[in-house]
Amino acid sequence: MNFRKTAAFFVTVITCLFFFGMTGAKAAEPYHLGVALGLTGTGALYSADQVEAIKLAAEEINAKGGFLGRHKIELFIRDTQTKPDVGVREVKDLILRDKIKAVINDYSSAVAMAVKPIAQEYKVLHIAAISNSENITKINPSPYTFQVVPNSYMQAKAAAVATAKMAKLKGWKEYITIASDYEWGRSTQAEAVKILKEMVPNLTLKKEFCPRLGEAQYTSYITGIMALKPDFVYGSLASNDNVAWMEQAKTYGFFDKIAYPGSLISVTELILQAKTLPRNLIALTRAPFFAHLDIPMMADFVKNYRAKYNKFPSDWAVLGYDAVYALKQGVEKAKTIDTEKVKDSMKGLTVNLTRGKLTFRTIDNQLSCSSYVGTITDDPKYPFPIYKDIVEVKGSESERPESEILEARKAAKK
Repeated sequence: MNFRKTAAFFVTVITCLFFFGMTGAKAAEPYHLGVALGLTGTGALYSADQVEAIKLAAEEINAKGGFLGRHKIELFIRDTQTKPDVGVREVKDLILRDKIKAVINDYSSAVAMAVKPIAQEYKVLHIAAISNSENITKINPSPYTFQVVPNSYMQAKAAAVATAKMAKLKGWKEYITIASDYEWGRSTQAEAVKILKEMVPNLTLKKEFCPRLGEAQYTSYITGIMALKPDFVYGSLASNDNVAWMEQAKTYGFFDKIAYPGSLISVTELILQAKTLPRNLIALTRAPFFAHLDIPMMADFVKNYRAKYNKFPSDWAVLGYDAVYALKQGVEKAKTIDTEKVKDSMKGLTVNLTRGKLTFRTIDNQLSCSSYVGTITDDPKYPFPIYKDIVEVKGSESERPESEILEARKAAKK
């Protein structure tokens, strides 16, 4: 009788252990993170760096068990070709096939804006880490979309403030703009013109040039601008377009004859054009590593990135790395990888990133982060020029007032 009871007891224990092994003991659910960037097309130059930094962040987090110490990050990377229709198709496939919970997307603001409603429809987190059109978060806001890069208004205001100070100092009267003909270029140019008019009312915008996105030949623009002899030119060109423009304009002696303040010249351009980039240009960038080496997280990131890729990180690498760590801290606050709870936890969240302690604004999920203005000059510590006398224009100094955001949303509904 005792034998039968003992045998029955062991059968029960083994059965329980079997079912425990099938359920409670299995590995925790991995976190499927999508990355949909313009790996080809005009966005390729910046997107490749961002993918590298995202991979590094995922490796670091996975080395400690993953999100919450138990949810390993699995990356699913797609090429949007810097095209809205392709971006929508690829992100839908990431959602339906790969079951992603979040997507970092895109180089192009036009692609990010096309993807935003898709992410909202399927309740997937959408993080803009390069694309920075203000309209990504200002108009038709999505509770699932977060922006970790200074938006076009913030950048335009930072550049315009610096340019306005120079215009007053130098007595400039007329200027020209050159901006890529797509969402970011147009919105950045429009905001800069508006801010310059407010700050320096006697400035006259003489002409606007709008080369197509992906333009390779700028000769007609260069000669056309030089013929008009403006006091300065305000540029809104980026990535490969900006590289082509800068190289071609220099051959005409453009920068020796016409002031060119406020242009977006990121660490990518500083490195790639180290020998040819004109010195003493006053320019703007979004996340230069050398501005925050006093922050341990940035210093560690630069060290680890250089060890892995044998190069210094660009702005785009910094922003991609910060995007993953902002998501990580959202998960930690939510104490779960459940998207709805993570979404709610990230709203108004203060995060510790390579650029310091920064907060997502509750009205638009825009990270209150800085822009950087400085003079391009050589530094013996680096094999490329950096920014001297760098001015950090904080998010609180450059953000659009909330009342204007509410007015814009109201007008958009009419």
